[in-house]
Amino acid sequence: MIIQFYQQLIQVLYENAAVVATVTRVIGSVPRELGAKMIICEDGRTFNTVGGGAGEAKVIQQAREVLKTGEKQWVDIDLSGAPQRETQGVCGGLMQVLLERWSGEKAIALAENILSLLQAGKSIMLVTSFDAAFPYLLTSEHPIPASDQIFIETLQPPPTLLIIGAGHIGEKLAKIADFMGFKIIIQDSRPEFTSPERFPPNSLIFNQNIATVLQQLTSPKNLYIALVTRGYEYDIEALKSILNINLPYQYIGMIGSQKRIQVVYKALQNCGIYSHQLQAIHSPIGLDIGALTPEEIAISIAAELIQVYRSKR
Repeated sequence: MIIQFYQQLIQVLYENAAVVATVTRVIGSVPRELGAKMIICEDGRTFNTVGGGAGEAKVIQQAREVLKTGEKQWVDIDLSGAPQRETQGVCGGLMQVLLERWSGEKAIALAENILSLLQAGKSIMLVTSFDAAFPYLLTSEHPIPASDQIFIETLQPPPTLLIIGAGHIGEKLAKIADFMGFKIIIQDSRPEFTSPERFPPNSLIFNQNIATVLQQLTSPKNLYIALVTRGYEYDIEALKSILNINLPYQYIGMIGSQKRIQVVYKALQNCGIYSHQLQAIHSPIGLDIGALTPEEIAISIAAELIQVYRSKR
């Protein structure tokens, strides 16, 4: 969701100042991860979350002061449920959140630069210092002094989901994965199934064969692949192309019954694909939640994508 965050931040900054709240330290069980962000606007609107509940209410309250003074603040949130503490929740851990006022042309330029780099598939390091006037991107020209008043975060471009097969499940999966923050690529040879209206805006849609599509991938390092094709012969074609070129991917899953999976695997082994390559495939695709409808199956696949994505972070 990092792309959506900076898109929203830019939109807000063109209207007025805002506070960016960033989780900079976590201990124990907490509702959000290190680097989680939210936006607090002068008119009271908020976007995204640092965990909700009383802890987030405290962040919003302190953010109003930061909007007035422009001075950074740390907010400590105790979620241990200790009796002597304010009622902050009982997750069991501690969070520290940095509040920083963003406003003006410099803030807009930084946000637009970050967004441009992420959309180009580049990872960047954002340095926020409690003592510095404004965050900056880490480069060789900006050495980092040792200080506990500095927070350095690596901003990663969104993962890409290549959906092979644009049928009912592929359509539903694209919408869910787009909502989750994935960049969406669709491949299907049937023009009647690949009309842009069926898929989220900015999806890349290809009618070429899968081998041609794979050659056009510019950033395959953070690639997830879901095969939801209309027949096993298309699975064989796609997997041959993917596995023969040793395409780096974080996840690959294939839909189908056990019989269909066995047919595909046997055909691939006959073509020289090794068994250890097949073991990396999630098949049947998706978490086993008893899904039956296209919507339910898409949700089960999305859940498995989350499981794999979070395990690698």
